[in-house]
Amino acid sequence: MAFLFVLAVGLIAGTISGIVGTGSSIMLMPVLVYAYGPKEAVPIMAVASVMANFSRILAWWREVDWRACAAYSVTGIPAAALGARTLLALPSHAVDIAIGLFLIAMVPVRHWLARHDLKANLWHLAIGGAVIGYLTGIVVSTGPLSVPLFLFYGLSKGAFLATEAASSLGLYLSKSVTFERFGALTADVALKGLIAGSSLMVGAFVAKRFVLHLKPEVFRLLMDGIMLAAGMTMLLNAF
Repeated sequence: MAFLFVLAVGLIAGTISGIVGTGSSIMLMPVLVYAYGPKEAVPIMAVASVMANFSRILAWWREVDWRACAAYSVTGIPAAALGARTLLALPSHAVDIAIGLFLIAMVPVRHWLARHDLKANLWHLAIGGAVIGYLTGIVVSTGPLSVPLFLFYGLSKGAFLATEAASSLGLYLSKSVTFERFGALTADVALKGLIAGSSLMVGAFVAKRFVLHLKPEVFRLLMDGIMLAAGMTMLLNAF
């Protein structure tokens, strides 16, 4: 039953993240914590995120901005490994609290970023990659931060979805390798990640037909609701 529940939520999460560029980890993480506990849920989600981002790259392959991807990844990949190592040293309830507070805090931060007409260049992507990469290693999702960064760079729709996914793929691969190296990513955990990730992949392809029709205000409301609900769920689980 746990597998079926994870697959069902994963399909929904994959579809939504395929439309708005983020949200799969935010939606699926509380379900994984409930089913497997926070220590297993984090590496499971890392494996699933690799598959989710890879599927978005496949769906929008011709749209990837490889220069932006390289600038973001060159600093983000080592930073994600460092963040993942930091995460493994934290107790389980601290992981829940950190993730929950981070998701809730991202709601006002995202609105602040949206009110400022900021422009990003390749240097900004490199700096952002280092900061967001480290945070990605510690918390389940930094999509609310990476999404505006790539939008400020000037990407939109398919190009945004593909480039953000290609950049995030390297970070989650780095995170997964770090988990494996320090014993947190066992064969059983990897299998669970593959199962969860398969539903996210299907959702990404389902979402492609809806991307051009999504209104910006719907996207904003959707992301706020997802982050608040997921953050509260993580805090309730911790306490």
